[in-house]
Amino acid sequence: MANRHLSRSIVLQSLFEWDLNGVEKNEVVEVLKRNVEEFAPNKTDMPFMEKLLDGVLGKQSELDLVIEKAAPEWPIDRISPVDRNILRLGLYELLFADRSEVPAKVAINEAIELAKQFGGDNSSRFVNGVLGAVYKEIGEPGKEESSKHKKKVVKFEDMPIERLAGGVIYAEEDGEMYLALVHDIFGHWTLSKGGIDENEDLHEGAKRKIKEEIGLDIEVEDELGMNEYVASQPEKGKVRKQVHYVLARAAFKDLELEKKGGLDDAQWFKVADILELNFYEDILPIVTKAVTMLVGRGSK
Repeated sequence: MANRHLSRSIVLQSLFEWDLNGVEKNEVVEVLKRNVEEFAPNKTDMPFMEKLLDGVLGKQSELDLVIEKAAPEWPIDRISPVDRNILRLGLYELLFADRSEVPAKVAINEAIELAKQFGGDNSSRFVNGVLGAVYKEIGEPGKEESSKHKKKVVKFEDMPIERLAGGVIYAEEDGEMYLALVHDIFGHWTLSKGGIDENEDLHEGAKRKIKEEIGLDIEVEDELGMNEYVASQPEKGKVRKQVHYVLARAAFKDLELEKKGGLDDAQWFKVADILELNFYEDILPIVTKAVTMLVGRGSK
């Protein structure tokens, strides 16, 4: 069996050289081959190393953005080259690797071990803090599998339901139509939403949460449908989250993003520009439906 820890160490060494010496990305594979010859002449697990190196370099900008949001007091250029490349490697495996091959806990623990081996006195604590924050933000995947106690499997239909409400918010200004969107720490533009009380009216709940999250007073005009997904919570276990979306109008004014974890920006976008944005797959149909409705009104 290949020594994956050694393989990660060699990839880290190659990333370090690329970062420190300004090596072109298309030349890093040669650095990797040289390091393999020096540290693992039996070619330990070359396909794994090439895939990991290529993945980290290909997702570098996204990984750096996550690092900056998870550790805002540490700009990326102030983090030591060793630590920032350990974070890039660990985050890549945590966020983008096949979890059946690299479980989330393995990605974090491997990064911590690399920090202990190659970093400074506080590196492992720093790496653990950043990766731990991201792990919690994405819902602690695999937590149940790593538990020492076997947990009762809950059927989908028996999971508790949490109701959320949000919306596609539009405004008109100088003959242009704009949509209000929020940006999360994982690089996606999405819709403002939040949890509502069990018996709260959906429209009133949407008005309240959007006012809290981006500071807009809205007028609900139509229904857009519902998305549902399963999330894991420490207190409740797996929960079905049902998000009801509305189409709503607001005045074109500065957005005031609520200070809370998970979101880092809120902006107005011209409708013509939103196709260039990075949306979650389940959000895009909701936005598309809203835009189709708005355009249909204008054509009448």
